[in-house]
Amino acid sequence: MVRRTKAEAQETRERIIDAAERVFHDKGVSRTSLNDIAKEAGVTRGAIYWHFKNKHDVFAAMFERQRLPMESMANRAEDPNETDPLGKFREAMIYVLCQTVLDPGRRRVFEIMFHKCEFTAETDPLMERQREAFLDGSERTRRTFRNAIARGQLPASLDIERAVVQLHVQMTGLLYVWLLLPEAFDLQAEAANFVDCYINSLTHCPSIAGP
Repeated sequence: MVRRTKAEAQETRERIIDAAERVFHDKGVSRTSLNDIAKEAGVTRGAIYWHFKNKHDVFAAMFERQRLPMESMANRAEDPNETDPLGKFREAMIYVLCQTVLDPGRRRVFEIMFHKCEFTAETDPLMERQREAFLDGSERTRRTFRNAIARGQLPASLDIERAVVQLHVQMTGLLYVWLLLPEAFDLQAEAANFVDCYINSLTHCPSIAGP
């Protein structure tokens, strides 16, 4: 009985996140209310408060649900015992780009983040979560690049900080443009090429203090 109750509670939580994803996508984050989410999910506001503190907490859960599979792949590249950290990094980056095309849920979440999340005083908590995710992703990338340097896959002269910024710019720019104009280029077909171009550029990203 306890197991079934926990399963039902988890099912309700997922239904709320699914509903929020659809409503955020249709109306934008700032114009969405908890009542909108409750109506779409077919639950009461009380049911939402059982699982989440507020609308921003629902948004965070929606974001984390998409982030977890990416973190699982990134963990392999960060592992100092991994013999091919750069290869695992490449796989993770290609996965992110391709799944944005193939997974409607992931695409909706990215569209919400890039085009339908209006940052105002009310949504400051969302901006703070975005900053935290950026900083966490940056640190993960630093560990990966240090592993790749230790394995001789990247030059010791690599300016890691510059490479991290460049990665954020390239990945964010690719996703932003494709989500805005998906007919502009075939993201799935070009994903490996885009990632390989970035990785190849790292051999020409030396430290300012380096040779």
